[in-house]
Amino acid sequence: MSDKVKNIAEIGAENPTGAAEAPAPDTIPAAVESPVKAAESEDVSVYKHTFAKPFEYEGKTYQELTFDFGRLKGRDMVAIENEMQSMSEYALAPEISTSFQSKMAARAAGIGSDVLEAMPMKDFNKITGAARRFLLDSGY
Repeated sequence: MSDKVKNIAEIGAENPTGAAEAPAPDTIPAAVESPVKAAESEDVSVYKHTFAKPFEYEGKTYQELTFDFGRLKGRDMVAIENEMQSMSEYALAPEISTSFQSKMAARAAGIGSDVLEAMPMKDFNKITGAARRFLLDSGY
């Protein structure tokens, strides 16, 4: 008991007001970064996807694809919506429409949406997830 009482008493003697003191700047580790800041600084406009196993479609082999969502324009969004409507598909909310996201990702990579839809589900999900993050990050 005396150690705890002594430590509390010593602290009180050093800081008679009892107010909490901020640590000296040189005692704060430099590598500590807020998780919120780290997430905000993450660039979601470009996603590079590497296939665990090369993906083949119509005689072409894909080992890696880069999806540059940042290069897409408003006309791309309208074109995707028109394409979906022509196939009797509707995206009430693009950020939750897998079909919209896959078509958007295909445009961002410069491939046909049929290529994306033929991919293994694990790859397809990672790619459409990147499209979803971009849509959410862009304030949609």
